[in-house]
Amino acid sequence: MEANHSFVNFSEKTFLKVALVGNPNSGKSTLFNALTGLNQKTGNFPGVTVEKKSGFAKLNTAVTVEFIDLPGTYSLYPKSIDEHIAFEVLCNPDNEDHPDITIIVTDASNLKRSLFLVSQIIDLKIPVILALNMMDLVEKDGDVIDAIRLSEKLGVKVVGVSARNKEGIETLKQSLLLPLPVPQYDFIDIKKLAPELVDKIASTIKVNSDFVAFQIINNFSEINYFDTKSKKKEKIAAILNASKIDTNKLQSQETVERYKVINRIVEDCITHRSAIKTESLTNKLDRILTHRLWGYLIFLTVLFFIFQTIFFLAAFPMQWIEALFVYFSEIAKQTLPPGELTNLLVNGILAGLSGVVVFVPQIALLFTFIAILEDTGYMARVSFIMDKLMRRFGLNGRSVIPLVSGIACAIPAIMSTRTMSSWKERTITIMVTPLMSCSARLPVYTLLISLVVPANKTVGFFNYQGLILMSLYLIGFIAALTAALVMQWILKAREKSYFIMELPVYRTPQWHTVSLTIYDKVKSFLFDAGKIILAISVLLWFLSSHAPSDRFEKIDKKYENPEMLTRYSGAEIEAKVSSEKLQVSYAGILGKSIEPAIAPLGFDWKIGIALVTSFAAREVFVGTMATIYSVGNSENSQTIREKMQAEVNPNTGAPLFSVAVGFSLMIFYAFAMQCMSTLAVVYRETKNWKWPLIQFLFMGILAYVSSFIVFQLLK
Repeated sequence: MEANHSFVNFSEKTFLKVALVGNPNSGKSTLFNALTGLNQKTGNFPGVTVEKKSGFAKLNTAVTVEFIDLPGTYSLYPKSIDEHIAFEVLCNPDNEDHPDITIIVTDASNLKRSLFLVSQIIDLKIPVILALNMMDLVEKDGDVIDAIRLSEKLGVKVVGVSARNKEGIETLKQSLLLPLPVPQYDFIDIKKLAPELVDKIASTIKVNSDFVAFQIINNFSEINYFDTKSKKKEKIAAILNASKIDTNKLQSQETVERYKVINRIVEDCITHRSAIKTESLTNKLDRILTHRLWGYLIFLTVLFFIFQTIFFLAAFPMQWIEALFVYFSEIAKQTLPPGELTNLLVNGILAGLSGVVVFVPQIALLFTFIAILEDTGYMARVSFIMDKLMRRFGLNGRSVIPLVSGIACAIPAIMSTRTMSSWKERTITIMVTPLMSCSARLPVYTLLISLVVPANKTVGFFNYQGLILMSLYLIGFIAALTAALVMQWILKAREKSYFIMELPVYRTPQWHTVSLTIYDKVKSFLFDAGKIILAISVLLWFLSSHAPSDRFEKIDKKYENPEMLTRYSGAEIEAKVSSEKLQVSYAGILGKSIEPAIAPLGFDWKIGIALVTSFAAREVFVGTMATIYSVGNSENSQTIREKMQAEVNPNTGAPLFSVAVGFSLMIFYAFAMQCMSTLAVVYRETKNWKWPLIQFLFMGILAYVSSFIVFQLLK
């Protein structure tokens, strides 16, 4: 039966709100990037902590569109927090993000699966455009989709696109200005599945279609939009309680009915030119990359390559950046008049900035590799092969994505656990994800490794520094699994989890998407972490440059003594004055007060100050050390690494940053919860301060004990 429909036209509006919805791995985010480019912003959906990604584009001089990238979902039956957002936005007309038009993004090479969600959204009776994405793959397979026939069958506008190749993007944009058909028929006769209940719900509240009433029957406990309509909520609750209907049976019946229609549509609209298909490259690669033995070895090899490359390639731009900041400091010191402002600029602002900017090459490289692995489809394979291993530790394959994402940043990684339906596995994943070494630890690791491991030291063809860096990441992963194993025995839950994942086909990376990811992450590092580091650097400069009463004056007088002037050269006196002033400053007093507690770990009072300040963010450690050693060192022609390498242990006369101290500090940062933002996100996700408090304590104790053992063994 051909679709009957009316038309709606938004061409006279100056602002349109358009939602993008689709199955996971349908290319929805790639299409979103192609439609919006760099004109994007992130926030949260109203009332929840789920990240909202929106972007803007001009259709013409008069019409602006806001595109909202909704979380991926397979149906309008929400099983996770992310799927619940898509349901709320599309099904609730009162939601502030409810769109004027919905673009349903489908994987055209697997249209049958995608049409289930399409059919449900059509039954909502809202303006829809069906975007057949990945049409290049359909053509490559020799198949033909009759878009005109499909449009007639579904009663909606159909546009073929290839988001990765940016084909059909302008056609899709201009379709938003054309009259759009809105189906007036039901995709299936949904009412026959529960006729009395549908009529009762429809008579209680105003609905656009029988399917909306059917949705209320099936998802009433999940729906938030009745919270402000208490009387109607009570009436509906009474109706549903009286009916005692089996919603699982209803959903199964609906699925069967929908696929009866979908099968006929697919048969009518798709022509397969080749009756015999050769085995795809994806299947050939999967036999190797998802092998129970080779799969793990290949994954470890990929990680090994990444960390070797990060150290090798980033070394050159990092040296240039360090030299540039040393040059700026020298120019500022020579050009500007002596005084507080010059001191602030050189030892506070420039020193703090150098601790941020110098690590941009490594951050950019790390996110480049992560983006490439995700864009090629390899990360989905990692989840698949790790599922069996994860189940032994109380997790499943879906936990791999947050854990691997934790290598980039724990905050979005923890937020990504919303796709997990099991409370127990989601909680365990949230609790152990911060043990994965994130990009904020990378500057700390890099600085410390460069201090205690010579750059030219190799094992065969492999750089020793890269091997140690990879080992630190593996240590974090092992610690996360061990903690998960303990927690699975502590947390009790009767629910059983399942892991179903569709493996996308392998594709060459979309370099535009990779570039956007790198740009977004580097910008976030520079401006989000950078603001914190700079603020703390300025505060530290003040604390390091000022002291109670007349302590600084006493040190000046001490070295103005003729005996001192004859014993030491001018440069030596300047260095001693700077060092002693730092010790009696407010920062020195703070560091000395905590030194007894951290001395068993091999840390002195300067490191103690960095430990305290880096609770704001781990990467603050580097900015803190840069500021402290700039204030306490009169030689501004040295880089932060050179200043730290020259630091001497006053008790032994040996270099302070020995192998024992360096590795002790690395292990401490590998395990310690040195990130207030992560604790805040854990609270938002769990809605209970108990979990972040437990997390902070167990990671802190683990860090202290492990660091103590490492130092005592290596000293």
